[in-house]
Amino acid sequence: MTILDKIIERKKIEVEKAKASVPVEELLNYPYFSVACLSLRESILDPEKTGIIAEYKRASPSKGDINSTSAVEDVVKAYEEAGASAVSVLTDGEFFKGHLEDLSKAREAISIPILRKEFIVDKYQITEAKAYGADIILLIAACLKKEEVQEFAAYAKQIGLNVLLEVHNEQELLDNLFDDIDAIGVNNRNLKDFSVDLQHSYDLLDKIPTEYIKVSESGISDPSTIKALKKAGFQGFLIGENFMKTTDPGQAIKDFVKEI
Repeated sequence: MTILDKIIERKKIEVEKAKASVPVEELLNYPYFSVACLSLRESILDPEKTGIIAEYKRASPSKGDINSTSAVEDVVKAYEEAGASAVSVLTDGEFFKGHLEDLSKAREAISIPILRKEFIVDKYQITEAKAYGADIILLIAACLKKEEVQEFAAYAKQIGLNVLLEVHNEQELLDNLFDDIDAIGVNNRNLKDFSVDLQHSYDLLDKIPTEYIKVSESGISDPSTIKALKKAGFQGFLIGENFMKTTDPGQAIKDFVKEI
């Protein structure tokens, strides 16, 4: 069983517990549920911003603890000030030490789009994302059947969310080109063994239709990489642990952006 399999198995149990604890009808009454979402497309394409989707992540299965001291509000505020187009907030507890409340704390602190970085296996989690202040959800093709991707993307759009589809290979991409998806992210990290290869992005770039925002995810640790990816045609860049692994993620992104 791969790490991904373990995460998905655990996630399905978590979702059932969450449904019993907070029924979906209750989530619909949360204040953020009725707030209009910010546009990922507009923010990524804004010439005043960098295209970076900067992540808040305390830990990961491959690296263990990354940063358990920097507060989510402080980090995301610094990301916004440095010119990030969006922020990504991990909400998985068991493997990444995240919390749903991190979304709400981020939402109170900033006015750029927020991605709920989560392993979505149920529509309930999409409702949860909106209720806690997210603007964007992530659908991981490797975790879902194409019918689920289509259904989940349609539901997300129905309640006003932006949809980022994550793919790892050409088959996942071609199987999941649905109208309700806003952006396609090529994950350079293999979720089966967590190895990283930036060539994934270059291999799939030209196969992504132009109507989708093109995002390269994971393994980006050097400003020159962003320059090369941008020149090739990518518009968004999801940067995971590169900033978080430092003692001051806010300063790390500011220094990074100076060199783009």
